[in-house]
Amino acid sequence: MSSENMTLEVVNPNAAGIDIGSRSHWVAVGQNAEDVKEFGVYSEDHEALCQWLTKHKVTSIAMESTGTYWQNLFSSLVAHGFDVILVNGRQTKNIKGKKTDIKDCQWIQKLHCLGLLSNSFLPDSTTDIIRTYSRHRQNILQQSARTVLKMQKYLRLMNLRLDVVVKDIVGETGTKIISAFIAGERSGKKLAENRHYNCRKSEEEIAKALQFNGRADYMFALKHEWETYLHLQQQLNEVDTQIKELLTNIIDKDDNKKQHVATQKTHKRKNKNTLRGTDMNQMAYQYFEGIDLMAIEGVNDATIMSIISEIGLEGIKKFETSKQFTAWLRLAPNNKISGGKVLNHHIPKGSSRLKIALRNAANAIGNLKEGHLSDFFKRICYKKGRTTAINATARKLAVIIWNMLVKEMPYESPTQYLFLDEKRKLGLVKRIKKQIAKFELQPEQLGFAIT
Repeated sequence: MSSENMTLEVVNPNAAGIDIGSRSHWVAVGQNAEDVKEFGVYSEDHEALCQWLTKHKVTSIAMESTGTYWQNLFSSLVAHGFDVILVNGRQTKNIKGKKTDIKDCQWIQKLHCLGLLSNSFLPDSTTDIIRTYSRHRQNILQQSARTVLKMQKYLRLMNLRLDVVVKDIVGETGTKIISAFIAGERSGKKLAENRHYNCRKSEEEIAKALQFNGRADYMFALKHEWETYLHLQQQLNEVDTQIKELLTNIIDKDDNKKQHVATQKTHKRKNKNTLRGTDMNQMAYQYFEGIDLMAIEGVNDATIMSIISEIGLEGIKKFETSKQFTAWLRLAPNNKISGGKVLNHHIPKGSSRLKIALRNAANAIGNLKEGHLSDFFKRICYKKGRTTAINATARKLAVIIWNMLVKEMPYESPTQYLFLDEKRKLGLVKRIKKQIAKFELQPEQLGFAIT
């Protein structure tokens, strides 16, 4: 048998590969030694890199998504008109032999020439700006939570057991008590007078819990943590204002978004960490051009904000099917099949912020007493446990959201979920109808005129 050479088709003939680094970038336009060059990370280096690629008639470029070092270079390449794809490092790591920067960029260039690299998802520029504000806001919330834990620790060490008598030490009652204590008030009875009328503990019990032991060092530390907490809350207000202005500008520029008016969701609970001073129900209804995502049980302001900031309306349309969307979120099992048998079907590791938001919404659905999604959650939970049920419900939510935003399908639950006020109203109507039938009352007897 004669030997035959098998060759791969070159898909991108004028291609380049870039190995991203923190101090320098290695660029390859071919497989020879003279086709590789190192560039710095400054703006003038980016300009020289683009000129060098133009000189070699490069049209398509592949680069690794290494940390945040790729972003400035990516923007410069796109501004110069190059077709740039961002590649996950897992697709380019199986290089043969000793690993070096030169071999890495040549390997990326070879794979890209043969069309063996796929582009990673990137949001549009507007969504990218919203994402920066949103992620910065989440970081501030995390710092604020850590500060509250430190305050709780110092209060406990001073024998001020505020965490026992109030649910949230930075709620309305807790905030007033801490402010008065730092201002110089030491009497437990006086501090307890700041109790809000909705607080479950009595004023006498709160006074018993607030007996200062006189530790000045802990008092000094508490004062600093309280000032830090107030500063972080001020930063949160500023970030919320920026996000609101940005979303408002996006909506005002599009007449198709401005015309929509959402129905009120009085039964949706507001979390204290949600966007302040913004009607997220109306804002989301206009942003998504008349698609009411808040109609889905379990979806709240935080879930909506994650969808807007992490993927956006235009970003989700890049996924051709809901299966691609759930696979990108790593909510679909990665089936490994060999010999016609499924070897394993575990969900891939890794959690994006949108995946975490959908899992939180799924967990909230699991706490509901009734509803179509709640019934689905409980069936899976009974069979395979709560963790699996959260993943399955999060995947189901992702499919519903994709169908609503891409196919513009309204959410229609097979069994409508009724909130507490709606149940009371429905029960009242049933009782009134029963009384009318019992006493055989006529409409005119009730003061209703028939026309």
